[in-house]
Amino acid sequence: MGRRGLQGTAMSTAATPSPSTAETTDGAGGSGSASGPSILTLTMNPAIDLCWEVDRLEGIGKNRARVRSVAVGGGGINVARHVVRLGGRATAFHTAGGEVGLRLNRLLDEEGIDHVAVDIDDETREALVLFETQSHRSFHIVPPGPRLHRREGERCLDVLERFVAGSPSYVVASGSLPAGLPDDFYATVARRVRRAGSRLILDTSGPALPAALAEGVFLFRCNRTEAESLTGHPVSGFDDARSLNERLLTTGAAEIAVTTLGALGALCSTAHGHTELHAPPLPGEPLSDAGAGDSMVAALTTRLAASEDPVSACALGVATAAAAMLTPSTEPFDAEVARSLRSQVRTARRG
Repeated sequence: MGRRGLQGTAMSTAATPSPSTAETTDGAGGSGSASGPSILTLTMNPAIDLCWEVDRLEGIGKNRARVRSVAVGGGGINVARHVVRLGGRATAFHTAGGEVGLRLNRLLDEEGIDHVAVDIDDETREALVLFETQSHRSFHIVPPGPRLHRREGERCLDVLERFVAGSPSYVVASGSLPAGLPDDFYATVARRVRRAGSRLILDTSGPALPAALAEGVFLFRCNRTEAESLTGHPVSGFDDARSLNERLLTTGAAEIAVTTLGALGALCSTAHGHTELHAPPLPGEPLSDAGAGDSMVAALTTRLAASEDPVSACALGVATAAAAMLTPSTEPFDAEVARSLRSQVRTARRG
């Protein structure tokens, strides 16, 4: 697998196919139609995550670091990676700019992730993950990233629409938007995805969120911070999450609302009611929650694409998020651990 998408400079008025565009590649252990992937993820502001480790950070003198890993990050790319890890099939749609963008494409090719790159003028960002081995603390340092021109945003939408026309079951829009894109960018994505007959799963924050919810999406996943930005007050437990989820459903913002509550678990709400999903006890020390959200969305989407009901799919999502907390920084979770934790997720129906 590798890049099989449309690319070219951001100045182009039409996208130029790469040599592998006409080839159909198969996901690892997944299923999907020959005309397109079952899951397409969207990452408008990806990054290369440089993960270093030190024994202990010192305030004076040099800190000698060891390179732990170098990998491509960004919400949608992480989701695609984890979908494949769980046996599904996914293609990652993303921007790429400058020398860092070239390296990003190369790393994805080497990792075997099926992806679609759209070139932009500005440089793709690099992020630093610093892991302190003595304390088991992780520090994720993330710059804002590139600024996209209006025409680059429009071109991304046009190329995305051509790929959505291949009828993926689900499109996952995850992560922040780069500077320069309008606040209604995800709302436009929602309209185009709906028009193509696919379902949009949204996991984002910031100014783009209200406009997207006003347009309406199939499923919206938010954490406590995002939930509080929508409600204007702390969301500390299941009752707070239920108030938010009810509002999202009754206003048509989402057909399914999932609010995650950290160590408590998550609340999954549909037209049939609300279900509390209580997080399983961790079989080890939590090391980082940096990849928990993306891991959950990946598991949830993978099971929905396999026609599983939302509550059951969400239960695997809660288990997978727990498994992700057992790994330092943004390193991948253990799929077997995630599956073993699934049976320990307690559910409670609340009407």
